Amino acid sequence: MSQVLALEGGTPVRSSLLPYGRQTIGDEDIEAVAEVLRSDFLTTGPTIGRFEEAFAAAVGAEHAVAVSSGTAAIHAMVSSLGVGSGDEVVVPAITFAASANCVVYEGATPVFCDVSPDTLLIDPGDLQKRISPRTKAVMPVDFGGQPCNYEELRDVCDAAGVPLIVDAAHSLGGSYKGESIGTLGLMSAFSLHPVKAMTTGEGGMVTTGSETHAAEMRRFRNHGLDADHRERTLRGSWLYEMVELGYNYRLTDVGCALGLSQLKKVDSWIERRRSIAQRYDDAFASCEGVQPLARVAESEHAFHLYVVQFELERLTVDREGLFNALRAEGIGVNVHYLPVYLHPYYQSELRTRAGACPNAETAYERILSLPIFPTMTDSDVQDVVDAVIKVLAAYFR
Repeated sequence: MSQVLALEGGTPVRSSLLPYGRQTIGDEDIEAVAEVLRSDFLTTGPTIGRFEEAFAAAVGAEHAVAVSSGTAAIHAMVSSLGVGSGDEVVVPAITFAASANCVVYEGATPVFCDVSPDTLLIDPGDLQKRISPRTKAVMPVDFGGQPCNYEELRDVCDAAGVPLIVDAAHSLGGSYKGESIGTLGLMSAFSLHPVKAMTTGEGGMVTTGSETHAAEMRRFRNHGLDADHRERTLRGSWLYEMVELGYNYRLTDVGCALGLSQLKKVDSWIERRRSIAQRYDDAFASCEGVQPLARVAESEHAFHLYVVQFELERLTVDREGLFNALRAEGIGVNVHYLPVYLHPYYQSELRTRAGACPNAETAYERILSLPIFPTMTDSDVQDVVDAVIKVLAAYFR
């Protein structure tokens, strides 16, 4: 392998870009979708209920509600709490913007909490300082697929008398102290986007032990109507009534058919993600200049992302330089995430400012997400390791 960086004219580690994540679609998935395409119902049909039941059983929840995206799942969850103007919901600073946006959709204010510097998960100590009499809920994010320390979070929420709802967009298949993700909060929202553990194309799911919240979210996803098209067909009626304001957040039977097929394979895919993560762990254990994120004790990581922090004080380049160098080597690294309150919208509309969450801001300047998805070969994994070592060697002080 050439030690001259590809950026400087050397031979890249890979001739084609290895993405940070991608879907896995098999012939059985295609046939499941085709079967629904040949059926009477492409949406609001029986496949939705079957998928919800299977998903709930897979995570050990009593109820599951399928929606059109992970964002719709978070929005449905927040709305079902009756969040509105004057209310606050605490969210971590390091997350995708949708976590906070869904609070804004309901007229409430997201309050950004700092993260622990070693895991980038919401910091229970900082959380205590962010809760106020206006706090309607706390919504941690299982960043990268790693479950938060739910024992500490529950203690904080119980003391404050506020519900704990979970943004589990990254963590399907994970667990904390033997409790499955999907059962650790009042409600949990999942994303079924193509780069996640499994996919419905676009889609999301909310799990809960509350029949009341499940019923509210089913109305919310269907314009606030008291019956959908299939229900009216079965009872031979045209009548429906809008009992509350809702959205068109329905997930199609086509998507649910894909989800049912994918769900059968998700456990083996997560095991492969864990195997890849272990190879990275072993490779970087003695590699100076880079540190994988720390792990939460007694938790099972789902590894939607494999995030590392670079020790920039030991390098002659910043994170942008590392990003460009690794991409030139054929490694499709990415960055997850800019602290939400630093996005221009939040700075202009909510008057958020830099300095609010120091750990998040420091980490943002140091992090990169390395490729991890089930169909990566061992050779692909080695390419990533070789490229990181090559780039570090070129820029080490």
